[in-house]
Amino acid sequence: MSEFLATILSALTAFWPGGDETSALIYNGYLEGDFVYLSAAAPGKLTEVRVAEGEVVEAGETLFLIENTHQINALAAAEARVAIAEANLENLETGGRGAEIDVVRASLQQAEADQTLATTNAQRSAELFSRGLAPQAKVDADQAMLDSANARVAQLRAQLEVAELPARDAQRIAAEAALDAAKAELAEAQTALADREVTAPDAGTVDRVYFDAGEMVGGGAPVLSLLPPDHMKVLFFVPEADRAGMALGDLYEVDCEGCPEGLTARITRLASTPQYTPPILYSRDERSRLVFRAEAFLDDPAGLLPGQPVSVWPKP
Repeated sequence: MSEFLATILSALTAFWPGGDETSALIYNGYLEGDFVYLSAAAPGKLTEVRVAEGEVVEAGETLFLIENTHQINALAAAEARVAIAEANLENLETGGRGAEIDVVRASLQQAEADQTLATTNAQRSAELFSRGLAPQAKVDADQAMLDSANARVAQLRAQLEVAELPARDAQRIAAEAALDAAKAELAEAQTALADREVTAPDAGTVDRVYFDAGEMVGGGAPVLSLLPPDHMKVLFFVPEADRAGMALGDLYEVDCEGCPEGLTARITRLASTPQYTPPILYSRDERSRLVFRAEAFLDDPAGLLPGQPVSVWPKP
């Protein structure tokens, strides 16, 4: 029902000539759904719609899916960046990878053993040379082997010291910042992927489905609308003279075909600006009368439908 027709319907009852004081406080209106519109966070191809119009869904139920190949790849890349950043920070905090340090230590132990052997050989060659039992060439060769072994041991000891050094504060701070940034990117990638699967924020009835699977949808464009059971309100109009006696939170009784007895609605919105009654239905005198739009949410709208005409009056 359009707002224009609703205005006509409400005004007919509110200003019916000859009405007594009691009937003047009875207003006609209609039910209006406060729909929830579900959309994709970003544009993409609608790959699947899992619900149909009129279907009742539960909170958390998947409603539709948007193509997510790019988001899956982005998530994998973000996870890899976090792993690299964590490894770099661990490497700085421990002074090097444990396995790498173990390799250097093993190499140093072998080099020290080689150094001991080279020292023994060089000393023996020198002693034999002094007794005339070994040539100078043998002495020189063994000494060269000892010099090489000494250099190798010195190199590995220096390498081990560097590997075991803790990171400087500036390096550690930079590595921590890099890890934080990588984790933030990972969280964004996880959210972007999760956004490609749209679920029902609340239980309700699917009212309209605006796109079919395979179509492109824009970011923020509604794909479907959902009407939760408690999102039904009464829309009606009241005369200017009655507006002053109404306030937010006032309780009104509601009656309609199929409405349960004792149905009530509480006013949640009152227009502060009046509007004129439709000029085509009233006499010249009545055309100048003003009405105010009022909205009241139903306490128990189970079984009622948007557009259904109702009558409302203040609850005694």
